[in-house]
Amino acid sequence: MSNLTTRAGHYLCTPGNGVYTVHTAKELKDEYHQKLYNTVDPKQVKNAWKESLNKLSSSSSPALLGITSDIGGGIQRGANWGPLFIRNVLDVDTKSIVDLGDTKTIPHFLHDKYLNKETIKKCQKELYGSLDLPVSALSIAEDFAYRFHSEYPERALISLGGDHSVSYPLVKSWLKAKNEQNKRVAIIHFDAHTDLMDQRLGVDISFASWAYHMIEQLDTPSDLLQYGIRSSGKPKEFWTEKLGIQQYWAQDFKEMGIGQIIDETLTYLRKRKIEEVYISFDIDFLDASYASSTGTPEKADLLHMKVSL
Repeated sequence: MSNLTTRAGHYLCTPGNGVYTVHTAKELKDEYHQKLYNTVDPKQVKNAWKESLNKLSSSSSPALLGITSDIGGGIQRGANWGPLFIRNVLDVDTKSIVDLGDTKTIPHFLHDKYLNKETIKKCQKELYGSLDLPVSALSIAEDFAYRFHSEYPERALISLGGDHSVSYPLVKSWLKAKNEQNKRVAIIHFDAHTDLMDQRLGVDISFASWAYHMIEQLDTPSDLLQYGIRSSGKPKEFWTEKLGIQQYWAQDFKEMGIGQIIDETLTYLRKRKIEEVYISFDIDFLDASYASSTGTPEKADLLHMKVSL
């Protein structure tokens, strides 16, 4: 058993169980557990999940991780249920992925950097006994994702949120690992919003700021490419000229067409000799009529555009 598997067994939990409840969404949890493990018995489910973790090192399949945190958004709660609901509609062969489960999520905490030592110690005792492990969902995700990308540099980690602050630890740890592996990388970000604030209400990690903090870790700011922007307190030129990133706003899709945007993107990535791309998708990239319950829905129907390649 690898060190990563051992750590995961402590600070992750059975898929769907990252949100601590008694009966809420039990039917959905049972539905997924039945599909994944062929049982809904809690003890058997936990044992089956532990067995799947042990297979992590012997498999080359993509890994699935749920981050059941919605405290980094704060406008409309409920995104912590995202991993469970997404899992239940994914039309995938469950044998083709390794479902790592969810982060153990204390719903009041975002990241350990915001907690004092006494609080961290109390929570560590509650969650792990005497083990010195992170206790906040984003800190757990950061620790796990970095170790995963370091140990399995050729494998994909598919992460489900959660509000968009979960991308902060995921992208940060991915960039760190890829930099150590001398990989040329880029970020492709689908969103209605830029997420380029340096802080929100004095807090540097949030759904509105995660992308800003990734820029300094890229080889060049233009390796951050954003698509679908249509709600911002600043014009497009402010972000592209001041920060040096690339953006295709919703209006660009209408004026240029999806085909041209794809061509320009591929041309840039090839010119830069990019080897790997991190894709971050915010549900509000979709028109509000398709995702009305997201915290910040924005109108702009991109789905009905004709794609010509």
